[in-house]
Amino acid sequence: MPIVAGIDFGTLSVRVSLVDHARGRLGTATEGYPLCRKKEDPDHATQRHADQLRALEQAMRAALAAAGIDGRDVAALAVATTGSTIIPVDERLEPLDDYYLWCDHRAHREAAEITAAARRLALPALAWSGGEYSSEMGFAKLLHWLRANPGRRDRLAAVLENCDMIVATLIGCRDVAALPRGVCAMGHKWLWSEQLGGLPPLEFLTAVDPLLAGAHRWLAGRYGRSDQVAGVLSPEWAARLGLRAGIPIPFPALDAHWDAIGAGITEGDIVNVVGTSTCIMAVVPQPAPIAGVCGVVEGSIHPRLAGIEAGLSAAGDIFDAIARRSGRPVAELARGLGAMRPGQTGLLRLVWDNGDRTVLANPALGGVTLGWNLTHGAEDELLAAIEGTALHTRIVLERLAEHGVPIRRVINSGGIPQRNAVLNQIYADVFNMPVLVPASEITSLGSALFALLAVGAFGSVREAQEALGPGYRTVHPRPEAAAFYARLFALYRRLYFTLGDPASAALPIGGVLPELRRLAGEAAALPRFSP
Repeated sequence: MPIVAGIDFGTLSVRVSLVDHARGRLGTATEGYPLCRKKEDPDHATQRHADQLRALEQAMRAALAAAGIDGRDVAALAVATTGSTIIPVDERLEPLDDYYLWCDHRAHREAAEITAAARRLALPALAWSGGEYSSEMGFAKLLHWLRANPGRRDRLAAVLENCDMIVATLIGCRDVAALPRGVCAMGHKWLWSEQLGGLPPLEFLTAVDPLLAGAHRWLAGRYGRSDQVAGVLSPEWAARLGLRAGIPIPFPALDAHWDAIGAGITEGDIVNVVGTSTCIMAVVPQPAPIAGVCGVVEGSIHPRLAGIEAGLSAAGDIFDAIARRSGRPVAELARGLGAMRPGQTGLLRLVWDNGDRTVLANPALGGVTLGWNLTHGAEDELLAAIEGTALHTRIVLERLAEHGVPIRRVINSGGIPQRNAVLNQIYADVFNMPVLVPASEITSLGSALFALLAVGAFGSVREAQEALGPGYRTVHPRPEAAAFYARLFALYRRLYFTLGDPASAALPIGGVLPELRRLAGEAAALPRFSP
């Protein structure tokens, strides 16, 4: 009965779960680390490698204690992290700076330059990355760092994704040429494509900026999928974590992608991992480019299928910001939502507070709320924000369906759906289809599944999912609410593509505010979210 450790580095904390292949989760622990923001620069978001490592040590020790097992009984571990979260390192693979977190948008100018050059030079990889390169992606952040740090450029030996950096650290890798690089992060965030021969040509990169001439050298290493072993745990880190040296560690991936695996994703499923942001994922057997998504990559989410990633740049962050401004906790505000009805606030919220990830891929956008009156409060704004995330997600689902992606099930995963029943009901009503919610928290479960595959406990991803899947509770749409939200969505969609598209010459929105008032008046006839 092998026991493994699944490790998941999120935006604010790392979670470690110890999982037995037959008995399931034995114990779990979470440890936080700071996020560095700057009030004078809302695009700035960084973390320190040392803080993540400290948190990992503490969480692993706590998980072992919670499970009541000896660390020497752990047979493998696997790591997922946020991305594109990057770190520049020197020749000893020591950090030259803090992590550029996924939500750091300082590189928006660099992203625009990369997009313009890729379009001008007809770079094939751009189509596989949604047709737009984002400031949340790796090359943009690397170029921003190079421009901002001329005094440290000569010390740069490699740049790594967060997931690859953690695995390289744990296996004791000190050779740039031997660095493990998971195809998940490299494919979705770095224009890497196995079918196109790897990274974009140097001729393209130097056409963007000659500073990128060393990019192929800085991104050297061993590229692999998550069903392949990247290395084994070093003696140093075995001692620090209380584990046994020599246990296998597979190639890593992005955290939401493995959350989708833990949530049971298979062909025909959409998994919404709703947390700080929202990642929207699907898997398909035959990949094809899709405009506006964050990449279509073979072997990324599932090692034997093509993974599609889309998403919203902020979700829980917006809810937290509303609560912070009100001076009340999110949980307290959310308790009042059950007595409310769909659209009763008369507010329509475009959730661009951290820019747009999909389908406009425009980080320069800001949040917009229409329909304010003198009596609105924080609960009204929170309800409108939740409705806004659902309506935006429907925009993404429409884009996927337009490109032939089957949508037979929608699964709401991540921490927020576990705690907020109203959110799940709104999503079901907005999509007009059932929403499945895992019966238990699945964060780090996907990592554990790949650790179990690394020791041969299961013969396939699907077999592991069926053995350890959490089961679901189903939230059904309510016909009258779904019909109401279909009308609200028509307004939302019009605003989304007119306000959000800088090429839009006209803004036909004159009737939106009166229509919002009419809809708010009709909402009194709709059922409340909770009896």
